[in-house]
Amino acid sequence: MATETDIGGNHNGLKKRGCGCTKQDFLPEKSFQSWTSYVNALSDTKSRLKDRLLARSMDHVELNEMRARSQHEMKKTLNWWDMIWFGMGAVMGAGIFVLTGEAARNHSGPAVVVSYLISGVTALISVLCYTEFSVELPVAGGSFTYLRVELGDFIAYIAAGNILFEYAVAGASVARSWTSYLATLFNRNPNNFRFHVSSFSEEYSHLDPIAVVVSVLVCIAACKSTKGSSRFNSIATIIHLIVLLFILIAGLTKASPNNFSNFAPNGIRGILKASSILFFAYVGFDGVATLGEEVKNPGRDIPIGLIGSMLVIITVYCLLAATLSLMQPYYQIDVNAPFTLAFKAVGMNWANYFVALGALKGMTTVLLANLLGQARYFTHIGRTHMAPPFLATINERTGTPVNATIVMTILNSILGFFTSLEVLANLLSLATLFIFSFVALALLVRRYYVRGETTSSDRNKLIGFLVLIIGSSIASAAYWALGKNGWIGYAVTVPIWFLATLGLKLMAKEAKKPKLWGVPLVPWLPSASIAINVFIMASIDGASFVRFGIWTLLLLVYYIFIALHASYDAAKETERSATAASPETEA
Repeated sequence: MATETDIGGNHNGLKKRGCGCTKQDFLPEKSFQSWTSYVNALSDTKSRLKDRLLARSMDHVELNEMRARSQHEMKKTLNWWDMIWFGMGAVMGAGIFVLTGEAARNHSGPAVVVSYLISGVTALISVLCYTEFSVELPVAGGSFTYLRVELGDFIAYIAAGNILFEYAVAGASVARSWTSYLATLFNRNPNNFRFHVSSFSEEYSHLDPIAVVVSVLVCIAACKSTKGSSRFNSIATIIHLIVLLFILIAGLTKASPNNFSNFAPNGIRGILKASSILFFAYVGFDGVATLGEEVKNPGRDIPIGLIGSMLVIITVYCLLAATLSLMQPYYQIDVNAPFTLAFKAVGMNWANYFVALGALKGMTTVLLANLLGQARYFTHIGRTHMAPPFLATINERTGTPVNATIVMTILNSILGFFTSLEVLANLLSLATLFIFSFVALALLVRRYYVRGETTSSDRNKLIGFLVLIIGSSIASAAYWALGKNGWIGYAVTVPIWFLATLGLKLMAKEAKKPKLWGVPLVPWLPSASIAINVFIMASIDGASFVRFGIWTLLLLVYYIFIALHASYDAAKETERSATAASPETEA
């Protein structure tokens, strides 16, 4: 099989150095060995693009050839217990302490409990889709791998770019929030813990060294040992749950059932609007799926870990939201610090410290899980050569992707040090929903299409039904975004979605059954995941779609000039190696 040292003739590089020092570490492929080679590659862009657009990887390639490009294997040290705690640690951050206030006061009222349940079930459907893939393809690439196998190299690359941007923004945002909650423990303004540089623009003028220090400490933990990171995450998450339990009990001692009298002041529309906001309190589980390569028994441990942790999170969130709504009338709940000010309103000022402590513990585990996911995504992308291949290296001693972890920490630290990130928050949400929708689509393709086995008739039926499912989902979302209060539009779009999904169930032949664990109620649950994720996108502002388009355009520029040719060379080298080895295999 091809290794990084085979491609481009670099026989000295990665194995000896282990980190990027020369051009060969970044661009070892044939197309970049000289300017003449590069010009020739650019002149062949059209045919190479056609080749990569149609190329779909195979399960065994991702599980074997791609993993071999890292030279050393990640250590299989995680079990279902570790995965449950990683799942909770990755999701339960400061979101519950921030998003609940806006959702309850401005949109749903006490029905915020229902909103949390709706958004939680929505997230759980996406978790189920991820779980089937991560059991069948337990590799570090996560959703990048799933899309590469089912929807092809190009879609996987676009998703990968957004995945990494999502994680970088999230990591930097959480690191800055860490400083903010630390300040509340000392009754200080967060900017007192930052350096103000008046010559910089306002969005970048408050420099945050604490965010950088926290990011570096988390990086050291992530590099040393995945099992060690798991132990730290478990302890921190247990402390976090104890703090949340204390907040829950203390809050319920001040509960007033009268605050539930006007349960849903803005009706179903307010409940659904709040659900679209609260969905992002559940984001983070996708990074846990990247740990599949380090799990001892993927068929058992991953489903228990991912699904079990999400059920616990949904329950905790709903209980906390109910407690807050019982403590104060919904119209008095503070948008920015709902729990802190609710406790002050009932004379329990000291509870502010427990809220801040809970948030700090939660954000620390989110940072850790975020960085672990980032590094493993980047590792597998480096294996395909869509990113510099030195990132694919696994450290022989620690069994962790040290290079990718350090690079992502540097990026997170730069963002967290300089920028307040308000402008990027909605863009983060859009990128997440974009990827979730594609994973659900990829699952339908995986179940209903097998290359060389599915007939042309069944393939065409699949394409037709998927077009109807996606089209009706977009139409429903657009109708919602336009602010229409009637149900006429939904009376058209929802039946189309239902009939298309039913047609897929009855008229298209299911081509592949999962070997170990599968999503129940296929195609209904993946189809619902597509519809709901697209629907939630409609609540995101138009400016974020513009920024999303600009970022995607930048990804395309890099792809056309660099990633396309690097991944093309790597793929062809692998094909040549496989062809050369086949006679020996037969013999």
